[in-house]
Amino acid sequence: MTSTEARKQQYRVIGTRPIRHDGLDKVTGRARYGADIHLPGLLTGKVLRSPHAHARIRGIDASKALALPGVEAVVTAADFPIHEDMEIDLVETLGNLRVLAENIMASEKVLYRGHAVAAVAATSGAIAEEALGLIEVDYEVLPPVLNGPDAMDANSPRLHENMTTHSVAKRFERGTDTGVGSNIASHLQFKLGDPEAGFAEADVIVEREYTTSTVHQGYIEPHTATALWDFDGQVTLWSSSQGAFGMRAQTAAVLGIPESRVKAIPMEIGGGFGGKLNTYLDPVAAALSRETGKPVKITMDRAEVFIATGPTSATRSRIKLGAKKDGTLTAAWSELVYEAGAFPGSPVGAGASTGFAPYKIENILVDGYDVVVVKPKVAAYRAPGSPQAAFAIESAMSELAEKLGMDPIELRLKNVIRPGDRLPTGVPLLP
Repeated sequence: MTSTEARKQQYRVIGTRPIRHDGLDKVTGRARYGADIHLPGLLTGKVLRSPHAHARIRGIDASKALALPGVEAVVTAADFPIHEDMEIDLVETLGNLRVLAENIMASEKVLYRGHAVAAVAATSGAIAEEALGLIEVDYEVLPPVLNGPDAMDANSPRLHENMTTHSVAKRFERGTDTGVGSNIASHLQFKLGDPEAGFAEADVIVEREYTTSTVHQGYIEPHTATALWDFDGQVTLWSSSQGAFGMRAQTAAVLGIPESRVKAIPMEIGGGFGGKLNTYLDPVAAALSRETGKPVKITMDRAEVFIATGPTSATRSRIKLGAKKDGTLTAAWSELVYEAGAFPGSPVGAGASTGFAPYKIENILVDGYDVVVVKPKVAAYRAPGSPQAAFAIESAMSELAEKLGMDPIELRLKNVIRPGDRLPTGVPLLP
């Protein structure tokens, strides 16, 4: 058995009680969050969201809403520039401007329940809410694709008619286009040695399948954005974003204006855990302010947060491990299916590259799939993509230890990676 004992070493920081520099403002109520912004003439914005998981938008009629006293503007995708596929800064990675814009405001199709289709600015929240009910949207309801494995079926409904599978996705971009139409946005593969020969050498083999569900970050503060579009074309944004510079760049790109015209003021954040790196409301509030000439504030309610903002990926992981009787791992295989939500961009690359990384394994094959489904586009959530793969692989390791009659910690220590050993990506582990 493996034993552990506490170290008696004294540390300069560990074990101390450092001062929390924002603590005083928070406990006294002086801290200002996004929803605390109040400006002269401030209008309230509300977003109309799709009740359908997958539908084509045939038309939107906002005339009744605009006729309601107190309503000052309605915007739809028609009020934003049409964007082509081009690279955009998404704070922790790079993404596609067209995808970003279509996630912020649906144009031809809605791809999840809660997808924004229009937004209203009015003199009060009650009037704005009433106006949403007056906007008429003509939907052609389409069959949904609810989970990754179903979406991979060649006969499943296609979310994006023009999307094809890209192979060997790199960290910040999709790789070579295979030309094959599918709900699989990307397929990546890592291979070391000869996995088939490695499994043939094994005395014990464990094969398991694991699933994880869609999980939201659950931050206590809903998303909020306030925008003021000045007469000189300058836009000021007060936001709950975790990434003010990325939000600024994304808002400018979606609106089709120079980034130099956008000033971003980050407010205190009531939790985010990665989920507030994505941009949802800021360009919409800015567009409404542009139309009205007045400041506009949009704050999601709790239901909107859960149906319209990015959670982490649901996954299905198939794991196969081979080992000698003494516990030496001879081969490992994983098939990782990560749901991206409605648009490509799941963190499957992180899961694929880190899952087997703690161990020295000479023969490895990892297949990772980035798959679109009718859910909100996923967002970061504390080490995005890694926990799902770790859960599956470490669970299989523990079951392998049980089958070998070994202590699970001893099995792990026996196979632990050392400096110079190759990671699943083929890169040697540095000292």
